[in-house]
Formats: sequence, structure tokens, C-alpha cells
Amino acid sequence: MTCLSLTDAQRLQNYMQKAKERSNHFIGYPIAQDFDYSELFPLLNLPLNNVGDPTIESTYDLNSRSLEQEVVEYFAKLFKAPVGNSWGYVTNGGSEGNLYGLYVARELFSNGIVYYSEATHYSVQKNIQLLNLQSIVIRTMPNGEMDYDDLREMVRMHRDQPVIVLANIGTTMTEAKDDLSIIQDIFRKLAIKNHYIHCDAALAGTYSALLELKPGFDFVHGCDSIAISGHKFIGSPIPCGLVIVKKNYKERIGKVIPYIGTSDTTISGSRNGHSPVFMWYAIKKLGSEGLKQRALEALEVAEYALNRLKQLGVKAWRNENALTVVFPEPSVYLRSKWQLASENGMSHIICMPGIGKEKIDEFIAELAQHMQHEREQYSH
Repeated sequence: MTCLSLTDAQRLQNYMQKAKERSNHFIGYPIAQDFDYSELFPLLNLPLNNVGDPTIESTYDLNSRSLEQEVVEYFAKLFKAPVGNSWGYVTNGGSEGNLYGLYVARELFSNGIVYYSEATHYSVQKNIQLLNLQSIVIRTMPNGEMDYDDLREMVRMHRDQPVIVLANIGTTMTEAKDDLSIIQDIFRKLAIKNHYIHCDAALAGTYSALLELKPGFDFVHGCDSIAISGHKFIGSPIPCGLVIVKKNYKERIGKVIPYIGTSDTTISGSRNGHSPVFMWYAIKKLGSEGLKQRALEALEVAEYALNRLKQLGVKAWRNENALTVVFPEPSVYLRSKWQLASENGMSHIICMPGIGKEKIDEFIAELAQHMQHEREQYSH
């Protein structure tokens, strides 16, 4: 096999070193970093492709379909999906899961209106445009949660059309969770019969369900589809996610493709076959109890980070049972070095598994130095 040139080999080595260094200051985005999939490395030599429906075998037999089915079954049970009436697949990430949920909703209610809050992930508006759906943006409350009074008024004004609600189970900036019980109450009081709720639970869905945190958002609480990210709370070297829908809704979508010997019921067709193995491995290795412990430890670190910031005199806050700690944005240097997502003058730390108290202390120490420097400059 031909080797890389010395120049390219050095470029690769420099890139790998830089990537490793950047991972040491990565506290502003919801990505777990404490995973170890070294036992699975031999699979990287194989072109695993889960083309088509995960429940139907394909003539493309180099896949991880059987493990994917177990992953789907685990999350269907976790999210209390109706027994015998649920279906799902491992996606490329939460955005694809949201697209699929809205796709199903459109097939059910072609003239429906999508209601989503202004704190919703940016991909949702793109998905709505791709699906050519009508939509209305709902205001948010100060904590990032949907303004239910605004939702009620907007639905009332358009009560002759089916209602499709995109509920956030952990918004991007503040990790706010929309309350399905309030949304369902609006449906009842306005006599809305044709409705669909999709939950974008990319960040908070897995650990909220494991710990049974309130407000509830699963199928028992009224959702019709749920999308999560696999690379966030569970952790994966490759972005991935999962979507669960009611099976009778899914059956409106898809057709048989003879040359692959299966049905095309997913968004992307050819799908990465490695991600389902990563997710399966993590679930089997940690188990529900291990995943719960990870969640509790992460929540403890979030509370620790909040208290450390407050001790420093920073006006920090977090939503109840959130891994996200919000505070006024610091200097450009700190935002860049620590990769802090920022919006409207606010930044956040997301205390994902793999971020320990030592990492928080390191950031706080540097923040304190910058604050002291700014005070000294201001005094002069």
C-alpha cells in the first residue's frame, strides 16, 4: 500500500494533536467524552451498512441490523412506546430524527400547522422548509420553555387545521423542557381532535427518562414520536441518534426496493452500520443502572458548576434537573478556548459525562483571572 508523503503525514499528525488538545477544553456543547470503544476497533475495517428498514433483512448482509433492533427495543421500552405498535431506527443524529417525526406528521395531516418555540433547534425550521409544511413560531418564557398562553392563542386562531407540536425536551441554550400535560390540556379545552406531538429529546431525553424526571414526555404522556441523539449523553465517536414512532403511523411511509431486498422506510437510505454497534455496546456494558449513575454524577457536576460560578459573583442559573448552566458570556478568548456556545449575550456550560469537577475548577480559575484583569483595567 502506498504511504502518505512526509508532508501529508506531518499534517495528519498535527491535526490529530490539535484535535486531542481541543478535546481538553470542550465544555460548551452536549457531547459525552468518557466512552471507550476500543474493543470495537476491528469493525472499522468493515463497510457496515444498515440500508433500508432495520426490521427487514436485506440482501446487503454486511450490517448490524440485529443489534440495531435491540437498541430500538431498549429505547422503545424506556420511552414507554405502545407494545406491538412502535418502530424506529438509528439515525445520523437528532436533526434527522426530527425530520422523520415531522415527515410522519405531514403524512398524517397534510394541511397541519407545525407549532414550535423560538428556542427550538435551528434544524427544525430547515426540516419544515424541506417538507413544505405550514408553521408558526411560539414565544418562549425567560427560562426557554414554550409560552403556553401564546401557543393556546395561536392554536385557537387556527383551530380548523390539524395541530403538529414540536416539543423541546431540552432546548439548545438553556435545556428547557416543554410540558406535554399543558399542551394536551390546550388540545382538550379547544376541542382539537387532529393533533400530533413530536418530542425533540436530543440532549435530555435519555437521562430524563432513566431518572423519570418531570415533566414527563414519553408515549404515555402523549407524544407520537421521539428523537434523541446518541453521541450526546451516551457518547459516540460518530454523530448518531434514534427515532421512535408509532408503527401504524410509520406504515404510511416507504416502499419495497427489489435490488436491496428490503423496504425504504428511513430518511437516508444507506445508513452507518457502526453507530448502532456503539449504542448497543454502551447500553450492554453500562446497563440502565450504570446509565442512571452517569446521569446523577453529571447532574451533581452541573450543580457544582453553578455554585462555583455564583461564588465568583457570576449571575449563573440552570433549569431544574438540567446539565446546562447559563451565565453572561465571558471574553471572546474564553469563549473560543473553551468552545462555549453563546447567544444573546449568554453562554453556557453543559456538564456532560466526562466533564468532572476538576475541569470545572480549571475553567473557573481562568475565568476568575480574566474577571480580575477586567476589573483592574476598568479601575484604571
